[in-house]
Amino acid sequence: MTSAMWTDGVEWLAAAAPNPRACKRAWDQGSGIALLEAGRYWDVLSVPDQLGLLTLDVLWRCDLRTPGPTLVDTAAHRVGFLLPPDPGGQWVGSGVRHASKGSWVAVPPPYRPARFLEWLIPPDGSGALHQPPALETALRRANGTLSVLTAPPRE
Repeated sequence: MTSAMWTDGVEWLAAAAPNPRACKRAWDQGSGIALLEAGRYWDVLSVPDQLGLLTLDVLWRCDLRTPGPTLVDTAAHRVGFLLPPDPGGQWVGSGVRHASKGSWVAVPPPYRPARFLEWLIPPDGSGALHQPPALETALRRANGTLSVLTAPPRE
């Protein structure tokens, strides 16, 4: 990623904060983590890490373009996919959480990890997000793979 992309990614992500300047200060001088409200520019679909990493792998293999911003929380063992705001969206599945308007999400800056949070694919400032139909298809495929990998052995 070029330095212009990092800068654009910082500005785009900080725009979701009530005070973008304070957000950038927290990233640079504080804990390195800022709380940003979902539902304005993006929502977050959070899934268990095994499912999330397999889903990201499916997205890399199936799509000709880079998947949207994707965050990992190694302490909570979760992967978060940024997607367009959809307050009425219904995401169903074991361990699936949809953070939309009124939800707050802890995020590190796009240019480095902070404690247990890290961008697997940082925002580039373009506003590109995961598209729900592609994400849903990838989640289903990854879930199918997981069910085979975790199935009890036959006797």
